[in-house]
Amino acid sequence: MDPKAKIYIAGHRGMVGSAIVRKLQAEGFENLLLRTSTELDLRNQEAVDRFFREHKPDYVFLAAARVGGIVANNTYRAEFLYDNLMIESNIIHAAYQHSVTKLLFLGSSCIYPKLAPQPLKEEYLLTGTLEQTNEPYAIAKIAGLKLCDAYRSQYGSNFISAMPTNLYGPNDNYDLNNSHVLPALLRKMIVAERNGEPQVEIWGSGTPMREFLHVDDLAEACYFLMHHYNEAGFINIGTGTDLSISSLAVLIKEITGYKGQLVFNTEKPDGTPKKLLDCSRIHALGWKARIDLKNGIEKVYQEIKSLPF
Repeated sequence: MDPKAKIYIAGHRGMVGSAIVRKLQAEGFENLLLRTSTELDLRNQEAVDRFFREHKPDYVFLAAARVGGIVANNTYRAEFLYDNLMIESNIIHAAYQHSVTKLLFLGSSCIYPKLAPQPLKEEYLLTGTLEQTNEPYAIAKIAGLKLCDAYRSQYGSNFISAMPTNLYGPNDNYDLNNSHVLPALLRKMIVAERNGEPQVEIWGSGTPMREFLHVDDLAEACYFLMHHYNEAGFINIGTGTDLSISSLAVLIKEITGYKGQLVFNTEKPDGTPKKLLDCSRIHALGWKARIDLKNGIEKVYQEIKSLPF
């Protein structure tokens, strides 16, 4: 990418999009196209087409999405499917129509079958049934990566896709009804430590295994792929290591200094039993995550511990 190229980051105020903006700015890219959802409704095809026609971006990072944890995914099933289908379809089609040089579409590791072999290889896509609680979101993301492949196949568009694992970092969502497990646990223990609460409830059994990637590492990977990856299909982005939710809770308890008990509510859903990405393809290209989980969480804790939760 030429440092003077016009680069559109869709979803620039979200956790992923803002990390990509920070990375691009650190690398000297200043011609960034940024629009809030109020300024540009990505579900509106006419508005998206007008934006691309007027500004003609050279590169696109498609990080915009409606996202949330298990409860949000399961509660707002229609919106998670409709909104994400519209966002990705409008942007990908406009990128084709207005001759974008390259587009990177970001999905989610929930696209894999619930009981796929571990670790998850890219070729396991569509080989089994999805996890029911986030099926609409997963289907939308699968449609997005298939759309990129279809435009590549039919029109020769250089549209690539990447599937990150569970993310955390600056600008995360700490709403307990819509957040993912790591930020939810951080918030719960910060508040419990502040208030001297005797216990913290953790949803599920604590046995599911999860992999966590700092969003700054993801931004590094996206920047890397824009320079070094030009293939059909998609590529996993993760750390290659996982831990149980109960182990994560103990780690966060240690970092926050919380002294109370951890109580697991087994009436709440666990989700997929294990979700570890096989990252051998991106490792072979020369990229690996750098931020250790404990150090990453400690950094996030320092950033948010004084927030008025």
